[in-house]
Amino acid sequence: MPDSIQISPTVARQFVLGKQQIWPGRRERGLEGAERAMRNMEHLQLDPLQIIARSQDIMLHSRVLGYKPDDWQTLTYGQRKFFDWGGWLAVRPMEELPYWRRLMQRDRDLNLDWQAEERKHRTAIEEMRALLTVRDTVANRDFKMSERTRHEGHYRGRKDSALALYYMWRMGEVMTHHRERFERVYARTELVAPSHLITEAGDAETDDFMLLKEVAFYGLHNGVGLRSLWHRPISAEELQMHLTRHVEAGNLISVAVEGWREKFTALAADAPFLRELNAGRVPASWVQDKAGGALSTTDECTFLSPLDNVSARKRAARLFDFDYVWEVYTKEHLRKFGYYALPVLWGDRIVARFDSKLDRTSNTYVILGLWLEDKSLAKDQMFAQALARAYVHFTKFLSAEKLNVTAIKQPLLKSVIKELFKKG
Repeated sequence: MPDSIQISPTVARQFVLGKQQIWPGRRERGLEGAERAMRNMEHLQLDPLQIIARSQDIMLHSRVLGYKPDDWQTLTYGQRKFFDWGGWLAVRPMEELPYWRRLMQRDRDLNLDWQAEERKHRTAIEEMRALLTVRDTVANRDFKMSERTRHEGHYRGRKDSALALYYMWRMGEVMTHHRERFERVYARTELVAPSHLITEAGDAETDDFMLLKEVAFYGLHNGVGLRSLWHRPISAEELQMHLTRHVEAGNLISVAVEGWREKFTALAADAPFLRELNAGRVPASWVQDKAGGALSTTDECTFLSPLDNVSARKRAARLFDFDYVWEVYTKEHLRKFGYYALPVLWGDRIVARFDSKLDRTSNTYVILGLWLEDKSLAKDQMFAQALARAYVHFTKFLSAEKLNVTAIKQPLLKSVIKELFKKG
């Protein structure tokens, strides 16, 4: 196994997309495929906003043929194969719980902010603990505002019950039993997780696990942010020592991308994928089973979630030379592309973005604007067909009955989308 490899920017882009099961097309299908995709993603980031569909559902739609909104909840809260946790809220496989419980313990023992939260809300925390001995589940909505101590301006909630339950969840005393309108309903940990997983992994194995998981999540990691992984103080020198140790042990490889100043690491197990891509071949395990309507990203465009790891966190600029900002937090008069604009992937490039909404009163999916990176695509018949297939597929995913493309200004694109949607 090589300890270093050099790749082109094109290979870097294809590798990151392929690792995340987006390119060369959807390789999973149905609920079982969604489970495999969620495991492969490493972290499925959750977001409560539902403008058209929630971000996590859009992410899985882009990877899984036949994915249905909230299938992730069935797998997580129904089948208990995953759990959610963290300030950076994400779903992870249930069998990883001991590693995450070690991080919870570190927060409880080392984090002065969490210790202050425990002191500040101790009375409410003890009340919630007592209540959970006689009730299986508790939610913040069970408590009236008028009966609770208020904490104005706290972004985790205004009632002391909300802050107490959140503290207990972050420290591992409770877990999310299920969600109602996306709000967590809590239960004692022993009612959610298998008993053999309610333990803490050792410090060294937790550090190794978290480091390798983070590299797997990014595919190519430049080292930025790794020092915050372990929820304990760590110097730059110690981090480098761990990286070097894993390279020498054959767990990681060093990767250089032509023309990029940064140095990267990848899992050594992914070296065969990089070699295949360097040779101009698609790795055999990435090739789609075309049965059942699976199409490549060249035949059908893919809409990327605002929080998708391949394009969020400034990765769109590096990997795709695409300037993407999720404008949901931008003041309306400063927005360039809209409240919930999604990047459009065609082949292995992001070529456009569009804003849209779901009009639930008329059950119509409405395109509010489409912006092309290359204006010549407006007259490209292959792109028009690929974009139309994506819109038809996405409209069905949303269970919308109608598609309104009035705002699309490019005549060819508009007509092809309309025609294909009529055909169903």
